[in-house]
Parts: sequence; structure tokens; C-alpha cells
Amino acid sequence: MSETTGAHALIKSLEHEGVEVVFGVPGGAILPAYDPLLDSPIRHVLARHEQGAGHMAQGYAWATGRVGVTIATSGPGATNLVTPLADALMDSVPLVAVTGQVPTYAVGNDAFQEAYTTGITLPATKHNY
Repeated sequence: MSETTGAHALIKSLEHEGVEVVFGVPGGAILPAYDPLLDSPIRHVLARHEQGAGHMAQGYAWATGRVGVTIATSGPGATNLVTPLADALMDSVPLVAVTGQVPTYAVGNDAFQEAYTTGITLPATKHNY
């Protein structure tokens, strides 16, 4: 029996929910989620900046009526999604942001690209964890 990783479960969950496209910028802490994405029917649209990826996902949701999904790495990648998240919240556009995070043992130790993402994005999201 093969081991199911969190990254694999994430991509399978997106597939199960009918997600057909995600918008993102690969980097550091989110790279493990990109491995199962390679074998998935979900199409990845590469953005040049996380904020652009967030707004692309927002535009996709607005135009199609389907949920927009954006993917970014930890720290600055995640904080670059705050504006699209806030905009989507204010406009009632369904947007899901998936971000990486530093390893659990490094949280609270000022690790490279560590940020309190849940706290930073709390005012800009309906649900946050």
C-alpha cells in the first residue's frame, strides 16, 4: 500500500471538488504540492507574481462561477495574496488560497520565509486555517 501524503490528499480534494485550473507561483515550502499536481488533470497556470495569481484566480471565479484557486509559497508568497483575498471577500467571489508553511518545528523561530499567515489573512478571509 502506498503512503498518501498531505500534498497528494490536497490535490485529490481539489479534483474531488471539480477544480479544473489553479493559478500559482511555485516556490520553496509549497513545492511538495506541485509533485502530485503533475499527475493531476488540474491545469496549472504559472503567474509571475503571487498577487497576479490571486487576481487571476479571482477573475476566473468571477467569469466562470466556479471557485478560483491560487497557490503560493510561505512568507512573502502568502502575504502577496492578501490583496486578492480581501478583494474577493468584498466582492463575494469564491477564492481558495493554498500556501506553504515552514516546518512545524521551525514555527516561531524566525525561520526563512516564516510568517503568521493565518493571522495576517484573517481579516481578508471568510474561513482561515
